[in-house]
Amino acid sequence: MTFGAVDFNGRSWFVSCEPQVRSRLKRVFPRMAQHAADTQQLLASAENSRELLWFLQRYPMDMAADVRAKLEALAAEHVQMETSLADLVAGRLAIPPFELAKPAREYQRVAATQLEIRGGLLLADDLGLGKTVTGMCPMAIPANLPAVVVYPAALPNHWPEKMAEFAPNLRVHHIRAGKPYPLTRQPRQRIKDLWDTLPDVILVSYHKLRGWAEVLGEIAQYVVFEECQQLRNPGSDIYRACQYLAARARLRMGLTATPIYNYGGEFYHVVNVLLPDSLGDYDEFIREWCVSGFGDKPKLDDAELFGSYLRREGIMLRRTRKEVGRELPALSKIPHEIEADAKVLESITGNAVALARTIMAKNESYRGEKMQAAGELDLLVRHATGVAKAPYVAEFVKLLVESGEQVMLFGWHRDVYQIWAEKLAEYNPCMYTGSESAAQKQAAKEAFIRGDSRVMLISLRAGAGIDGLQHVCSTVVFGELDWSPGVHEQCTGRVHRDGQQNPVMAYFLISDEGSDPIVSDVLGVKREQIEGVRNPQDNLLERLDTGGNKLRDLAAKFLKDNNVAVADPAEPTPLREQMELA
Repeated sequence: MTFGAVDFNGRSWFVSCEPQVRSRLKRVFPRMAQHAADTQQLLASAENSRELLWFLQRYPMDMAADVRAKLEALAAEHVQMETSLADLVAGRLAIPPFELAKPAREYQRVAATQLEIRGGLLLADDLGLGKTVTGMCPMAIPANLPAVVVYPAALPNHWPEKMAEFAPNLRVHHIRAGKPYPLTRQPRQRIKDLWDTLPDVILVSYHKLRGWAEVLGEIAQYVVFEECQQLRNPGSDIYRACQYLAARARLRMGLTATPIYNYGGEFYHVVNVLLPDSLGDYDEFIREWCVSGFGDKPKLDDAELFGSYLRREGIMLRRTRKEVGRELPALSKIPHEIEADAKVLESITGNAVALARTIMAKNESYRGEKMQAAGELDLLVRHATGVAKAPYVAEFVKLLVESGEQVMLFGWHRDVYQIWAEKLAEYNPCMYTGSESAAQKQAAKEAFIRGDSRVMLISLRAGAGIDGLQHVCSTVVFGELDWSPGVHEQCTGRVHRDGQQNPVMAYFLISDEGSDPIVSDVLGVKREQIEGVRNPQDNLLERLDTGGNKLRDLAAKFLKDNNVAVADPAEPTPLREQMELA
């Protein structure tokens, strides 16, 4: 006796069965669409296939011989993966040597072994534990070559330096143009680092990958996504290029200590590139793991539970310094209140009030205008806050430098950097921001390491991945704040990493005016989202929930500080006219 039939289209299982069996099927597979339908569709992942095979033992169904063979093969694949992961964790599995010019540490080789078992891995080890070397380990196996490393544009020199140190025998080609060209030597071709056969390792920035994804997808056996939090925003050409390349590679590893910068829903997009379909489709993920009502910024309902699931399934590997026996001197995060120039903040009052009134208006017909106003208010107030604080930030940094410290000073706006550079000119400040070329960035880094420059002015979003500064600096100052705690963590991680001999002091200079009070509150909820996943054994003491309405809070604060009531006229004055009148 059979209760229905199962078919397969190459990606999903289609189950047609009796109503009472269909009801039980939905309870076994909560990710399955819960609306009424004669045929139910289920993603044909290895895990789902194993559970479907188990379900068919209780409720046999008709299927073609090739369909059953595929089902059994996928189920067996999941059994083998679980067994191998369990053996790896228990120490029963032999760890390959992954021979490099300098030997990899055991925990680095363990991660590379897990990648071979799972096919994809989100490696979220603590900052400074050598994730780059871990990413190189699979390159020691010829079958994994050619390998492709995708890196942020702000880190053009990191991988070439590390490859020369740990794998000098591999032939590395650094893609320099956005338009594809032959990767083997051609007549009259002037590119120096090409050979008669394909390179072993190809380095390409996220931006240049847009033009190279199809070419590299034909040859890549192994792909590394450096600072893979870059994958958190779907819908862009960069994301589609990464997804295309990853889907065609046999192995995929994402490296980052901060997998997301904002809300927990971003995890889906990162993981879905590294291990396609391992979290189901996006609607399933939102329904099963996230809190409803947060629109395009979904929050994880239980970050600790989700983190445990990622570990158990071998999707994510996260080791702390304590776990691998490489603890660093202490990191102290010190919020410090400073003054701000009231005149600068007063100069934007009229425009800011106009924007705030638009944001706070109750008329939902002007949603697009509200979104525009929110973005403009954020830019306006954060910029004014940075400028208003800038002279006082410079004075604070002077005190640190005069006490003998070298200082990394993080900011965001060009004119803020200019104020800092003028005020700190006697210390020969160097620049590492989005405006410098790769050669200029390298020169700034070398000047800071030599001590020729006592202060490095560095962009908040340029901090990820830079190595070597920990040998000369243990003092970090945040002159401007980012909305995301992950950005701050990446910044402090430039000096709080292997090789640091001194306690690291990170000063957060906060004004009680402008955007700082709201931004510092928002960091609480974002910190909960990432820490719950990475460190589920840790209970966070502070659980703030202001992030979902951060810009409304900023607007409300601005109106309150300026004693302005929230008007809600039936036909509100257009935003630009309000600002001109103000």
